[in-house]
Amino acid sequence: MPADDSKKPAAKPNPNAKPTVNGKSAVNGKPTVKQEREARRAAKVEEMRRAQAKATRNRRIAFGTGFGALGLIVVLVIVFVVSGAGSAPAPVATKADGVQTFTGLTRNHVTGSVTYPQVPPVGGDHNPVWLNCGVYDQAVPNENAVHSLEHGTVWVTYDATQVTGDDLTKLRSELPDTYIIVSPYVGLPSPVVASAWGAQIQLTGVDDTRLQDFLNTYWQSPDAPEPGAACTGGVTAPGLVS
Repeated sequence: MPADDSKKPAAKPNPNAKPTVNGKSAVNGKPTVKQEREARRAAKVEEMRRAQAKATRNRRIAFGTGFGALGLIVVLVIVFVVSGAGSAPAPVATKADGVQTFTGLTRNHVTGSVTYPQVPPVGGDHNPVWLNCGVYDQAVPNENAVHSLEHGTVWVTYDATQVTGDDLTKLRSELPDTYIIVSPYVGLPSPVVASAWGAQIQLTGVDDTRLQDFLNTYWQSPDAPEPGAACTGGVTAPGLVS
């Protein structure tokens, strides 16, 4: 029959046993140097773990906030585009309605007269010397004027039987001071015709607002064969007014 442990006398404390701290021996009830070092290391590790956990939380919060802000920006852009599509004004084209354009124009220097398919001509073979820009009250040579078109000049011609007096004064006053030739021309298809290299428009008169649109596009245009080349120092035809 097993012995009854409750009747055994209680064990006496060992007077030689060393006190412990957290299960480890201590001296005079105080932690040893090793125990203190380990405790500090454990506290440092725990501090690092808390810092890492905090940084992880902050990154998650920042990511969530940034993603939400990005989503908000995308939504606002979509709303702006959709809501503004019907109200934003369309860009205004500078190319006037009714402009005829011509390609494949030759550029040979020739002497003598040239037969041109357009009235007035808009390009093609021409005289080696360009016409000095300015306002003329007499017809000017086609071949010299075409050379000026090659340099980016706009040639404004008018029917002298329809554009006279105040209308003629108004026409001249509304044109640039340079890289412009103004002259009467016989046989025009309309009261006023504006020509540039490879482009032409027939206008109803001096009040036709498309003239300004044409100038905006073709006056000193970089699309001319020799843009910016001289408009002076060439030949001056009879009838130069200014």
